Amino acid sequence: MSHKIEHSGVVDSIEDGCVHVRIVQTAACAACKVAGYCNAAESKEKIIDVYLTDTQQLHVGDPVTVSSSGRVASQALLWAFGLPLLLMLVVLVVLLQMSAREEWAVLGAIAILAPYYVGLYLFRDRLREQLTFSLEKY
Repeated sequence: MSHKIEHSGVVDSIEDGCVHVRIVQTAACAACKVAGYCNAAESKEKIIDVYLTDTQQLHVGDPVTVSSSGRVASQALLWAFGLPLLLMLVVLVVLLQMSAREEWAVLGAIAILAPYYVGLYLFRDRLREQLTFSLEKY
């Protein structure tokens, strides 16, 4: 995955080296001609935080493009979904081997997610350095 992922947006606010960009994320079928009659078509507004050293040229309301590399997207998916799934499966198998009670094994596999996501929260600054967005002004 070496391609860039891009979204058009508008600068919502700027504070202390962080530019908050409002983007509209649409489902793939939102451009369909019958999307107005279908419940599957949806769009959501999201705020993306882009950390920059120089925010002098940007102003609230400026149209921008937020982009990221495919590698960054893959890493984010791994941290958010891949590793927790793997961790749950490992804990489930280990607890099933240690105990004959499936209920406890399932509860343990689900409970392991709490410390995992707390750990992600504690290391958010380090992850922010690895998972970066770039900003291009129109």
